[in-house]
Amino acid sequence: MLELDLSAEIQALRTTFDNIAEVVNVDGLKAEVAALEERAADPDLWSDQENAQKVTSALSHRKASIRKVEGAGNRLDDLEVMVELANEMEDEDTAAEARAELAALEKTIQDLEVQTLLDGEYDERSAVMTIRSGAGGDDATDFAEILMRMYLRWAERNGYPTKVLDTSYAEGAGIKSATFEIDAPYAYGVLSVEAGTHRLARISPFGSADKRQTSFAAVEVIPLMEEATEVDIPENDIRVDVFRSSGPGGQSVNTTDSAVRLTHLPTGIVISMQNEKSQIQNRAAAMRLLQTRLLLLQKEQEAAKKKELAGNITASWGDQIRSYFLYGQQLVKDLRTGYEMTQPDQVFDGDIDGLINAGIRWRKRPDQD
Repeated sequence: MLELDLSAEIQALRTTFDNIAEVVNVDGLKAEVAALEERAADPDLWSDQENAQKVTSALSHRKASIRKVEGAGNRLDDLEVMVELANEMEDEDTAAEARAELAALEKTIQDLEVQTLLDGEYDERSAVMTIRSGAGGDDATDFAEILMRMYLRWAERNGYPTKVLDTSYAEGAGIKSATFEIDAPYAYGVLSVEAGTHRLARISPFGSADKRQTSFAAVEVIPLMEEATEVDIPENDIRVDVFRSSGPGGQSVNTTDSAVRLTHLPTGIVISMQNEKSQIQNRAAAMRLLQTRLLLLQKEQEAAKKKELAGNITASWGDQIRSYFLYGQQLVKDLRTGYEMTQPDQVFDGDIDGLINAGIRWRKRPDQD
């Protein structure tokens, strides 16, 4: 006789879910959606395209949050019904389906719980990621491209739109650097724990001596700012260079000088943009990103000054945050949290939620304040 009892597991999930729903405040989100829908219905909205995009993006993000929370609640209800049916019908197939759904729901609710920890000033924004190769020659540039693919695959797995803004290809393998957007609610808050130095140890595919090679790549994550009007940039502080967009091996993908490079002379910050078709579009996109970086730099300097005055100038994040081992032991280990995964291929294919969630929980520990 079939006796499927998942009541304890379901009750634990429901308790966690109720806490999440209280923090997320679905009723409050629905009120925001109603207000945004009213603004979106205004026939004059698109006379200001930038403002219209802000409204529609905010509307989309809040609806997505509501769908996630309500969807998880509905699935919990359905799971209880599924367990009852399995027992009434003594159907092992339905019981197996219920067990599988329980495991899937545990992951879904865990992800939602982690999202409730994201309460930083910019956490709910979309993200702009930059990957830069470090020491290690061809292995490092290849590693940078592997990391770029990893994050883009993670976004694809979650259904998040992405846009590659700029790529600098290496003469040999891989990339010197790349910048791309991930447009999703809380993408910045989630991915900000990925910022830092990543290390790869493997038998190099580019050498003939079969020696172990260690290479490095840096990951930078900043929030996507719709506007950065708090930063005024005098024209004299910017050098503008235009050039032709190019792909791997220098093959031209554009017959006009549409790509733009902005150099902020006082800070040395350089922004390149070649994704858009026209020079005007690329310059506008580059300027927005430059304003964002300067705004964040300003806030970082203010925070550093506060720490200095308080007598604490030790950064809470070390440079090297994670190691990827592809020789002997197959292992990915986060050096901050101790979280490990023994299947690097899956990690490089975008299966990084466990690493990310562990990082978010670690960052919210009292001893990390």
